[in-house]
Amino acid sequence: MAGKKTRSEKDRRPVPQTRRTLGRTRADGQALFPVAPPKAELPNGYGDALGELKARIQQARLRAVVVANAAMIQLYWEIGRTILTRQAAEGWGAKVIDRLSVDLRDAFPDMAGLSPRNLCYMRDFASAWPDPDIVQRLLPNLPWGQNVVLLDKLCDPQTRLWYASQCAKHGWSRNILALQIDARARLNDMRGRNTQ
Repeated sequence: MAGKKTRSEKDRRPVPQTRRTLGRTRADGQALFPVAPPKAELPNGYGDALGELKARIQQARLRAVVVANAAMIQLYWEIGRTILTRQAAEGWGAKVIDRLSVDLRDAFPDMAGLSPRNLCYMRDFASAWPDPDIVQRLLPNLPWGQNVVLLDKLCDPQTRLWYASQCAKHGWSRNILALQIDARARLNDMRGRNTQ
């Protein structure tokens, strides 16, 4: 009896299936280019599994973007902080920032954002947000473009902080943030609170 297979073992063996193919077949009969079957031939539940996998992929990609953005914002703040410190201690000027930009781009040719102009934004960013807690807590939720808009359009730290928090809360794009600042949304919000 030991050599005889039971019925359940036979049932578990894979049933050979024919796969649709494009192109030629090799001498051993294997396809060179398998083709996906029509959706009508797929098993029940395939659509649900596909939807679930798509959602997982989208969530993982979004998490990766958020983590990468947070790391980039922190890096930009640290670069800006270094430039500020060196300017105060050693008198670094525009020529040094130009040279720093060239050297960093040579060291990291695949990295964007190391232009002299962007290095100046990083310096201004570190100057505008001296509190590392705000940089770590709030600003990683904003892409660099939104942070640049905040720097370009606002001088008052409290107003800048209000717009940063509203931008993170509502997910404003760079253009919407600029429109909100131009429309003085904070003043309108404050007036609305005063009349309530």
